[in-house]
Amino acid sequence: MHVVAKHTRVNALRPVHGRGEGVRAWLVWQLPHWLIAFIGIVVLADAAVLAAAASRLTIHRHDLWLFGCLLVCSAATVELTRHVVANGGSVKDMHATWELPAALLLPLAYAPVLPLIRLALTQWRIRRVAPYQRVFTACATGLSYIAAALVFHALLRVVHGTVSAPGSRALAWMSLAAVCAAAQWIVYQALIVTLLKGSDPAVRLRDEHFARDSLYSDLNERCVAVLVTFCAAFSWIALLFAAPCINLLQRSLRHNRLLNDSRIDAKTGLNNAATWEYHASTEVARAVRTRTPLAIALLDIDRFKVINDTHGHLVGDQVLREIAHLVTSQLREYDAAGRWGGEEFSLLLPHTRAVDAIRIAERIRSNIAALRIIVPGATGGERVHVTVSLGVAALDSGTERKLSELMAAADAALYRAKSCGRDQVQMISTTRGLSAVSSASGGINATVDGQARDRQARDGQVSAAPDVFRRALTS
Repeated sequence: MHVVAKHTRVNALRPVHGRGEGVRAWLVWQLPHWLIAFIGIVVLADAAVLAAAASRLTIHRHDLWLFGCLLVCSAATVELTRHVVANGGSVKDMHATWELPAALLLPLAYAPVLPLIRLALTQWRIRRVAPYQRVFTACATGLSYIAAALVFHALLRVVHGTVSAPGSRALAWMSLAAVCAAAQWIVYQALIVTLLKGSDPAVRLRDEHFARDSLYSDLNERCVAVLVTFCAAFSWIALLFAAPCINLLQRSLRHNRLLNDSRIDAKTGLNNAATWEYHASTEVARAVRTRTPLAIALLDIDRFKVINDTHGHLVGDQVLREIAHLVTSQLREYDAAGRWGGEEFSLLLPHTRAVDAIRIAERIRSNIAALRIIVPGATGGERVHVTVSLGVAALDSGTERKLSELMAAADAALYRAKSCGRDQVQMISTTRGLSAVSSASGGINATVDGQARDRQARDGQVSAAPDVFRRALTS
């Protein structure tokens, strides 16, 4: 979710390592004033509701016992997460399975407390980040469970008898719990999305935050939470039997997450070479079968070794992430970008004619050339100018080519762009013998390759083909 950009505001949400940094060094102060006010309102609202509910709280032994059991289960989940992260893995948390019962079965004052303790344990046991990040997440989570609790108790007044006899009215009781679980998810997502979009309006939430797998995992988590809540309404003993089942579910979700992570390049967040090649092979076969156009592009960062040698590999990694973010923002939803290797990226452009492919590539090249990446330094930072070269290969509609042929053509075009001065786009059509070049100084020009010119000369078409192609490119 986090992408290093030209001092973009999303950096304010990134982890801050090191214990010596004071409050003034927190990147949260770089956010817009209205967003800082929004964070403050969320924190104050959660604290105000907690204080008001605690002032009217009557402590019962059963409530403390149930809260203690839920707290132990939540702490055990945090500890399991710590072991997974320590081993270099990733895990989907299942904390809602313990926090929803606390919100629905206990007095209102308990609802925001469990997330607060859980995130304090996460800060202590798993990973340290800037305290304001944990505080906001805890308060947003607490407000979401407060909303769920208020909805639940309001609906109980409408559906009589569910409190005293949840077993006899199981359908109604669990339906109410499901509605409250959905309300909790909606409130939490609304608060988090407001923060993310406010800090970086260009962030693509659909790709990660609202991806199908993520939504499916959230649905599973809420369904299990409703089931645990219903069982805990009868006896806390049910939690002892629920904990191993939830541990098993968490492991299965971790397997899916690891599978997804294996398809992604860790530094850029793009598809890795194997995943992109598989997807590209499928799309090329479909384009040949349906007789539709398609294009492939290879992007290479100019003089990337000089950047690494001059500014260090951390800056080189920042350049990779920045370019990956910019390329993704310039592509359409059905396009695919991947990191092909080193400083080279690969682009898949389905339903794209040669003329449109070179326009897309030129737009990417010009935007990257206008990019200025700031390297932190004692004098306020140094700007690093980055340029790229692109090679494009087009598959015309109604022709038959394999991915390997398109990649070879794109690689040849990229080599030509490098040898002709860099910071430009070269394009080769694998069927018509047409080539085009686009650069910052020369605009877009089209030519006919030597063998294709000889073949077209025999057919009397040598003057028509490049003229038509040039008109299409410049129109």
